[in-house]
Amino acid sequence: MADKKLVEAITSMDEDFAQWYTDVVKKAELIDYSNVKGCMVIKPAGYAIWELIQRQLDDMFKAVGVENVYMPMFIPEGLLQKEKDHVEGFAPEVAWVTHGGLNPLQERMCVRPTSETLFCDFYKGDIQSYRDLPRVYNQWCSVVRWEKETRPFLRSREFLWQEGHTAHATGEEAQERTEQMLDVYAEFCEKVLAIPVVKGRKTEKEKFAGAEATYTIEALMHDGKALQSGTSHNFGDGFAKAFGIQFTDKDNKLKYVHQTSWGMSTRIIGAIIMVHGDNSGLVLPPKVAPTQVMIIPIQQKKEGVLEKAYELKDRLSHFRVKVDDSDKSPGWKFSEQEMRGIPIRVEIGPKDIEAGKCVICRRDNGEKVEAALDELEKAVAEILEDIQENLFRKAKAHLESHIYVAKTKDEFVRLFAEKSGFVKAMWCGDRECEEKIKEDMSVTSRCMPYEQECLSDTCVYCGKPAKKMVYWGRAY
Repeated sequence: MADKKLVEAITSMDEDFAQWYTDVVKKAELIDYSNVKGCMVIKPAGYAIWELIQRQLDDMFKAVGVENVYMPMFIPEGLLQKEKDHVEGFAPEVAWVTHGGLNPLQERMCVRPTSETLFCDFYKGDIQSYRDLPRVYNQWCSVVRWEKETRPFLRSREFLWQEGHTAHATGEEAQERTEQMLDVYAEFCEKVLAIPVVKGRKTEKEKFAGAEATYTIEALMHDGKALQSGTSHNFGDGFAKAFGIQFTDKDNKLKYVHQTSWGMSTRIIGAIIMVHGDNSGLVLPPKVAPTQVMIIPIQQKKEGVLEKAYELKDRLSHFRVKVDDSDKSPGWKFSEQEMRGIPIRVEIGPKDIEAGKCVICRRDNGEKVEAALDELEKAVAEILEDIQENLFRKAKAHLESHIYVAKTKDEFVRLFAEKSGFVKAMWCGDRECEEKIKEDMSVTSRCMPYEQECLSDTCVYCGKPAKKMVYWGRAY
């Protein structure tokens, strides 16, 4: 009865996807709610996933010449006001500090919602000559945005992220870096998180406040909603002009730098949950699973069983491996391991030891295989690799089967009424038309993909000549 109860505690995703998500996040002990309204406690199981994301993404950054720095968390109001579009974009979400101790501040300061203005202020003094360029900096930090509606990982008032901020001598270099970092994000999502993405440019309406162009990777969740999973912005020289960031070029003339910014946050953990999870709980890709292998001793009180389990743990030490030697029943342990998304379970009992083998159970498809104990390392390595690939294949098939094409307004409306997923359709490029689509259908443009197709000559909504093919969807 107890074993059944643990899984029953998760609402089925088909019944109520939002509740399923909340149940998984809570039962897998990724987060806890806190008394600080709109903020979450990231528990060890959740933070360990973030550490693995951070470590691997940071390695990829360093491989393309990124250096880490750290900026203050406070931004004086005067500094924030320097870039008009930027401050307007963030104004509704800014948290203000008005006192230092008991004394009112002469100038109030905001807790960073993002750090463009701080980097600009710093670059203004740090960059003098073309020899100082490029500057390719990133910081790992938390930011604060006063969200009205909050959801674990997807939206909280304080969240963790990285934000890259670079300065270049030319517009071409800035554009190159903008696209390069988007490619890094796409590769990271696909190779490490096993999440396929659509790459493209945001419309003017959806771009970052103050940017010249915003590029995005969009992932599709199990319920057919999109999640913006990483963005990269080309600022051109707009911020440089607002902040006076100039350098002396090789021709001895003063010029403005061109800048970029790019970020990925803890909401990507929400994507991992909603792309790979199932009705038994989390399913973690091996590359970001804090525990890749859980060894479960069967009849552990019998002589030699626990010793054998720990001997196997030592042999598998180059994986992230644990032994569950708690006094819970094996059935309970199995359910718990499934709930937490641990990729591989190794079962070992007296009969297995006698036969020189063990049972390996996969979390992704529930398959059980017997493995000879003397070949365990090889078997575990191969299965982990196969799970990683299988999760990507499965998610890719889900994405591809949830992309639809609409050539007429009727088709467009009908598809969103009947289906969930992305709808590819032509668009006239007018902001008004895009706003009308959002208002009438609660649908937003997700991106104008790199790979453009001409599906028809006219805009799917207003009938004017079409300019771009767009992925439309409902999003988190």
